[in-house]
Amino acid sequence: MLHISSHVTIPDSEIDIHAVRSQGAGGQNVNKVATAAHLQFDIRASSLPPFYKEELLKLKDHRISADGIITIKAQQHRTQERNREDALERLRSLIQSVAIPRKKRKPTKPTKISKQRRLESKAKRGRLKALRRTIE
Repeated sequence: MLHISSHVTIPDSEIDIHAVRSQGAGGQNVNKVATAAHLQFDIRASSLPPFYKEELLKLKDHRISADGIITIKAQQHRTQERNREDALERLRSLIQSVAIPRKKRKPTKPTKISKQRRLESKAKRGRLKALRRTIE
């Protein structure tokens, strides 16, 4: 059971974790032992509340496919158990990130003084560059 918050949990049956071989350097051990964890979680088929599902499907994240499947590969640690825990923790943090409502951005206009300062700095820069020109 993966606890997301005090009211939201995900049963282990909805999370699919496979052990695969890690990539990269690591000597002969990397070729013999399947220590990396490959986690898959189907958002649409899960028991998450509808709010979480909608927000997760709206995310522009490379780990979420167009079908709504989250894929996480954890291979930082040497043991399979620690990689499994790391993958579950990354899934938890991804789901928790959508629970925090984001503030709406209020569009603002630059002040008159800030526009004036910007134009003055541009003019000053132009004068400085004009001095670099060759004299005819």
